[in-house]
Amino acid sequence: MSDRLPPQNIEAEEAILGGILLDPKALDRIVNELPPDAFYVEAHRKIYRAALALHRIGQPTDLMTVSAYLADFGELNWIGGLGRLAQLVDRTVSAVNIDRYAALVMEKYLRRELSRTGMQIYDLAHDTTTELNAVLYQSEQQLFQVSNRKRSSKTQPNLEVAIAAYNELENDFPIYPTGIYDLDELIAGFEPGTLTILAGRPSMGKSFCAMFLTLQMIVKHELPVLFFSLEMTAKQLEYRLWSLLSVHPAYRHLNSLPLMSDRIRQHRANRQKLSQAEMDTIIKVLRVATELPLYFNDDRGITVSGMASECRRLISEGKKLGLVVVDYLQMMAGDTREGNRSYELGDVARELYKMAGDLNVPILALSQISRAVETRNNKRPTMADLSQSGILEMVADNIIMAYRDEYYNPDTPEREVLELIVSKARHGSTGTVKCLFEPSYGLIKNMRG
Repeated sequence: MSDRLPPQNIEAEEAILGGILLDPKALDRIVNELPPDAFYVEAHRKIYRAALALHRIGQPTDLMTVSAYLADFGELNWIGGLGRLAQLVDRTVSAVNIDRYAALVMEKYLRRELSRTGMQIYDLAHDTTTELNAVLYQSEQQLFQVSNRKRSSKTQPNLEVAIAAYNELENDFPIYPTGIYDLDELIAGFEPGTLTILAGRPSMGKSFCAMFLTLQMIVKHELPVLFFSLEMTAKQLEYRLWSLLSVHPAYRHLNSLPLMSDRIRQHRANRQKLSQAEMDTIIKVLRVATELPLYFNDDRGITVSGMASECRRLISEGKKLGLVVVDYLQMMAGDTREGNRSYELGDVARELYKMAGDLNVPILALSQISRAVETRNNKRPTMADLSQSGILEMVADNIIMAYRDEYYNPDTPEREVLELIVSKARHGSTGTVKCLFEPSYGLIKNMRG
């Protein structure tokens, strides 16, 4: 195996360079598809980099201009001199097939990268000092990068960054508003590559809120959502979804009877059977639910690497994920490292943050907060109440605290009001958002129209 030459196509590399020198406009057709590292011959890489450098500043890539550029940087003789460049031109009839040649060179490059990655995975597999989950995650990530034509280096000249940032203005990678107006004024919405933590004590409505935001992403932006539930089963979430669909404004045309979220549970427990009207409602919302681009995963033993794998599978099928929900963080953290749970939770948070960036998807992760809030007069949570708050504060782009005053004060005038306290907004503003919340259905409404 070691005697084999790496995959290569020298003739195609020469044809590409000859085409660029012969017809400078030909570079426009391949500049975004063919990185310099794709060339097997180092001299070819140097010539191509010179052409790219000239192209970026609007200069032609003809024979004399490229040779002068290489001479200025002391590389002309190294690549074989002016005669070598002239030879490339002489061997090229035209640049008409440059796209095809670029595809051939890219194919060989990816095969070399796959071979290199295979050796790295082989070494990882035999490194017994690294945990298996870490090995699987790193291996999968490297293969994913090859399959998506990603170079390992993340260092970019500002020119490339500026162009990419400008292209985002064309809505290639937008920020997705939640539809909760006051919340969108603070954080704008869910941005790909970011981690948002929604935290609160039990019974504050975190899971209901996550389901509502899930449906909002689907309804408003027509994008798929992957919901990881480590607490409730997929069927339990489905029942909640039916209840929400029965009252959601986007499905008012169904003329369905509002279906309280606990009715199905009462029916299944044989306490109070569903009426015919309620069954008719279920049939109506079921037709809608089966068409939603919504995916549930209720594997309670899943790791972040497992989540990333599921996300990549959907992405590879052409699905652009609008949101990934994790319910909830503490269920993924075990007692490790001499019983210090904070280390494990910190690892989970860091891996989720990295996963958001690697896959360029927004992640909404739910989190519990400590019981200390119960001992205070003012029970509205702060970031300090986050379980093992330090690492979560550091890695999260947004931290939102859920609070319902009626849970602690039954006589409060703010019944059925959900407060979303934005305690951290890396790219926005902090503040408190008040929404109308119907816990019987999981429906959230804006306080203002």
